[in-house]
Amino acid sequence: MDVSQIYIIIAVAVLLVIGAVVFFKRKDKKEERLSPLAGVALGFILVGIFFSGNKWISYSLMGIGIAIAIVDIVLKEKFK
Repeated sequence: MDVSQIYIIIAVAVLLVIGAVVFFKRKDKKEERLSPLAGVALGFILVGIFFSGNKWISYSLMGIGIAIAIVDIVLKEKFK
């Protein structure tokens, strides 16, 4: 296993722990489901992480995911 793969595994593990802590420590227990656009953004980011061998593809996919997430945030605030 390469050193960069170890860093990726550690980063994913940390993100999972942070997500679990946020999920269980929410003050309001109102169930908010992930919007389809946010799910697509998350998918692009995860695929970008897994394609870390090719930097151009990896960064492009993560950038697309971040852009979609920003659009989702703006749309949620606009229609709130």
